[in-house]
Amino acid sequence: MILIVDDIKANIVALKKILELHNLEVDSAESGDEALKKILKNNYALIIMDVQMPGMDGFEVAEILAGSNRTKDIPVIFLSAVNKQKKFISKGYETGGVDYITKPVDSDLLILKVKTFLKIFQQQNELKSIRDLLSKEIEIRKEAQENLENKVSERTKELVDKNDELELRNHKLQQFSWVVSHDLKEPLRKIQIFNNIIKDRYLIEDEKAVDYVNRTVKSAERMQNLISDLLEYSRLSAKVTPEKAELNNLVNEVVSDFDYLIDEKQATVKINNLPTIKGIPTQLRQVFQNLIGNSLKFTKKEELPVIEVSCDLIESRDFDSEKSDNGKFCRITVKDNGIGFDEQYLNKIFMIFQSLSDRKVYEGTGIGLAIAKKIIEKHNGLITAKSSVGEGASFIMVLPLDFSI
Repeated sequence: MILIVDDIKANIVALKKILELHNLEVDSAESGDEALKKILKNNYALIIMDVQMPGMDGFEVAEILAGSNRTKDIPVIFLSAVNKQKKFISKGYETGGVDYITKPVDSDLLILKVKTFLKIFQQQNELKSIRDLLSKEIEIRKEAQENLENKVSERTKELVDKNDELELRNHKLQQFSWVVSHDLKEPLRKIQIFNNIIKDRYLIEDEKAVDYVNRTVKSAERMQNLISDLLEYSRLSAKVTPEKAELNNLVNEVVSDFDYLIDEKQATVKINNLPTIKGIPTQLRQVFQNLIGNSLKFTKKEELPVIEVSCDLIESRDFDSEKSDNGKFCRITVKDNGIGFDEQYLNKIFMIFQSLSDRKVYEGTGIGLAIAKKIIEKHNGLITAKSSVGEGASFIMVLPLDFSI
């Protein structure tokens, strides 16, 4: 259950509607004192707390919660329409808050964060349960006969492994939450900035400006959908229905989005005939966006970029499979003539937050290829790369034409 604490009833009603639309159970309190009384009687998985309240403010409530063993692990998200300065945001984190959101609230961003922190809280509770179970098991086994010591050791090892696994999952979830909240939102901020510039400078009776604005809005919408899809995809319980995905259209959309960068770098992009497969279009589009984006990013100064996207139908789910006109799989290659990389680091490039290039020269989060790999595997496919330093890179994907294969 989520507890909303706000002295303005209208704010509570608005937040309740947003959360209940996503089937989240919500309770409310209109003061710090009322909130503390409810927290003593009920178990809450998350608290959304207004900072500015008469009597006891949000920071004071959070400090009291942080001082109790029973409540110190409940995540608190602060909301504020007034205290937007850095010192207040810092104080929010110092008093035990996990996030600080300024009003007016972006409902989509709020839902993303709420779901993420609820998942983290659930993982932490599972971890505590495993630890308690481990401690209890050890005590029981210590009282058992000496001839059971080997079984105690084996059982303990299983529980410790499970404990480590849950901690790793919790850590990855926190990393993913940070990326969603910051790096994946950054392109949307830039789109908004450019949109405003176009409106201010060119929009008046200028058809070209209108076209730019329309394309910018569409890009923003696609990014919003992409972020939502990635969050859903990251959940093991997510159910995604496959549909027809025309890869030629997807790749052409990606190239269109990169047209400003292609013109700037005088790049050539060749797209051979790609098949229509059964899959998840938004996710497959993200794969090509990451791969083509990398090819445009990691270019050589002395040579104009050339990128080629090609495809062969093949017989089996194997990188070296023979070509076949009736094949049930396709082998897609995205090839460039950029800076390349040393193949001894092949496995590393598909790991989250890993980058082989100087971040001061080539910007990036280190998540793009990791996401691409997860999406390809979700489609029952394979991905690898071939390269050498200074000689370009080829990323090779094998995908079934039908998602169910």
